[in-house]
Amino acid sequence: MTAQNTPATANEKRQTEDQALTNPQAIDDVAIKDLALDAKEVSLELATDSAADTAASRHGAATTARQWQVLSQLQRNRWVGTSHIYEQLKLAGFAISLRTVQRDLNALAKRFPIEKNNANPQGWRWKEDAPLQSLPHMNLSQAVAFNMVEANLTQLLPPAILDELFPWFDLARRQLKNSKVTHSWLDRVRIEPATQPLIAPPIDLESKDNIYHALFYQQQIKACYTRSNKSEASEYTLNPIAIIQRGVIIYLLATRIDDAERIIRTFALHRFASVEILESSAITPEDFELDSYLDAGGMGFSHPLLNTLPDHGKNTAIELTFTKQAGKSLTESQLSEDQTVIINDDDTLTVKATVNMTSQLVWWLRGFGHGLLAAKPELLYQVVSGNAHY
Repeated sequence: MTAQNTPATANEKRQTEDQALTNPQAIDDVAIKDLALDAKEVSLELATDSAADTAASRHGAATTARQWQVLSQLQRNRWVGTSHIYEQLKLAGFAISLRTVQRDLNALAKRFPIEKNNANPQGWRWKEDAPLQSLPHMNLSQAVAFNMVEANLTQLLPPAILDELFPWFDLARRQLKNSKVTHSWLDRVRIEPATQPLIAPPIDLESKDNIYHALFYQQQIKACYTRSNKSEASEYTLNPIAIIQRGVIIYLLATRIDDAERIIRTFALHRFASVEILESSAITPEDFELDSYLDAGGMGFSHPLLNTLPDHGKNTAIELTFTKQAGKSLTESQLSEDQTVIINDDDTLTVKATVNMTSQLVWWLRGFGHGLLAAKPELLYQVVSGNAHY
């Protein structure tokens, strides 16, 4: 850094030197004043340099953040247009021009393994041999996905996974904080239950964490559990098999080690008072497959009367007759893949489908009230109307 006197400072020094030539006693004062003036010059220069450095630092940080976002938009196997990148950066809150994005891409291509095509409009992507790693960045689409996962699925994730995801949830929140996506999408999207909303019962968090941990690492648990028809807890040693959320209730599928038949039972998580993780490995039935279990009506809760039907009511053909208004929803959503809907001349609807005969089906049909006019098999209609007795 080369010191240069400002006009005001140079004039002050000349005046001080002239006074010293006519008054020798003032020489010491001149030296002191010179030192003070030199210090003043240095101070002015440092202040100017500091302001310039601060401005440059801010500009550099903004450029780095913007270019990081540009890189985060690129993919390996698909060309991404500059206009798309420009729109994504605008949504992220960057006030820039399309030309700035183009300059950024050309500059980044000199340092990163990215390439462009000759299309119009031009596209960019990571090169096929680019050594991509898990970079600490997140584009807006990913941020929206993580935000919705956090809002709707954290109840079903084990602690081992949640611990790894929390930093990403935090990154997603910060990514969306000043983004237009927050207002244009997330503030306009909700998931509403199709039935009457219910408040989830409180769950002992330590018990829940231990259950999820044991399920994740396939270990047995020793638990204090209160059954719905009992007032006192019982102790069980269980083989955790699966977790299922049904409405606001979360269930553990498990077998009891004292059950020689290894019947798969459901345990509501809110009924666990305590859970201890054991060192012994959990045993899962060899023929168990979760989707098959659910398709067979495993979580539908069997009905004691409908169980008397062939094959305990599994995959039973039913025929339902509704008023046209009551059955309208079934013309848009189906009970089964083989469902058919017939519009009758008397302004009614006949729905034919193959379903499992469960208590859940009974509860659902009762919700139609007088809108359900008839049902086959006859036993189903008797159970729904309350004319069948245990």
